[in-house]
Amino acid sequence: QVRLVESGGGLVQAGGSLRLSCAASGRTVSRNAMGWFRQAPGKEREFVAARSWSGVNTDYADSVKGRFTISRDNAKNTVYLQMNNLKSADTAVYYCVASTYAAAWPIRTWAYWGQGTQVTVSS
Repeated sequence: QVRLVESGGGLVQAGGSLRLSCAASGRTVSRNAMGWFRQAPGKEREFVAARSWSGVNTDYADSVKGRFTISRDNAKNTVYLQMNNLKSADTAVYYCVASTYAAAWPIRTWAYWGQGTQVTVSS
């Protein structure tokens, strides 16, 4: 079983930056794809970004391309989401996700979910 714990959320002004972290525990996730989803108030949960276990493949939602960067440190069992030039539309709860072991890319179903961290962007 994989447990995911997000951190780094908070309140930031529009145009600012935040870096989210997601630490995995339970077992190593070095062969699991990892990613981020978000859910804004009154909206459905949506995909934000994902990165394969090897780092060869990455994917971003169109709304965050050029502003967000997903990275991972397999030695630390951690994935990051660097968010720059934040907009009020980025306000949401951000969830870290992980695939099953060695799942084929692109990932269709995410097996593990964190509890989420709140990001609020003030305009």
